[in-house]
Amino acid sequence: MFSVIKTHKIWFTLSTVLFALSILAVSVWHFKLGIDFTGGSLMEITTTAPVSDLSVIENAAEPILKEKPHIQPIGSNGYIIRTPFISEATHQEVLTAVKKIPNIGEIKESRFETIGPTVSAELQRKAIWSIIMVLGAIIIYVAWAFRGVSRPLSAWVYGVVAVIALLHDVFIPAGVFAVLGKYYGYEVDTLFVTALLTILGFSVHDTIVTFDRVREHLKRTPKANFSELVDQSVRETFRRSINTSMTVLLVLVPVHIFGGESIKEFTLVLILGIIVGTYSSIFIACPLLVVWNSLAEKRR
Repeated sequence: MFSVIKTHKIWFTLSTVLFALSILAVSVWHFKLGIDFTGGSLMEITTTAPVSDLSVIENAAEPILKEKPHIQPIGSNGYIIRTPFISEATHQEVLTAVKKIPNIGEIKESRFETIGPTVSAELQRKAIWSIIMVLGAIIIYVAWAFRGVSRPLSAWVYGVVAVIALLHDVFIPAGVFAVLGKYYGYEVDTLFVTALLTILGFSVHDTIVTFDRVREHLKRTPKANFSELVDQSVRETFRRSINTSMTVLLVLVPVHIFGGESIKEFTLVLILGIIVGTYSSIFIACPLLVVWNSLAEKRR
């Protein structure tokens, strides 16, 4: 019978490689930050005629902005124009200049957003603190929930192990987005942080389900072999974890494919996070409990 615990070195190696590559990607390429975090203005337009050369939009807006804007095509005839922070008057000037481009057809503006540098800096701080506070709250909650189980591991160990798995779940999608930002222009904004917080909640829920089965077995058979007990708990909850995640993915994937451009990056983070979170709940969190217990026994 397949054993997750006996093959834990394979899963730990795979996760270590992915985690290291993610850290490397973020360190080398960083994130491509959206205007939520950098400040600036964003215009989203659609045209009735396709624009084969994006430089015509840049050249139309440059004299007004005193610098070239960043143009990102979306869909078939949609374009996002990113600029430094501009006033409403300047916004209207840019829009008028773009409408005068020959052979561009009719232009419709679907979105215009501006965020000042002070607000963007505040959003960055709040985003970082929100993630730190959630991780701390999870450790406290899991330790409290498992306060009745003190052998062979203390209750707080379950919380720490859950957070280690969550860091794995957060950093791998972050690394993927660092790569996508470098080569495809994917941006990190407040929706990205919202998606990460959602992943944390989903993943820790999945992990606690398995931990809870471990707790039930410990209460019934406190003298049983811990490694075998954890392995049994994983097997008993394996199908449930997979089915739950597949149900969510069956909703997210169509939304990502057919939904609007404004939520594609958000849904992609959720899809990556749920896949990685399900994997870590099964193949990382529970084996880590066994390894922690083995190291504790050696020290004792």
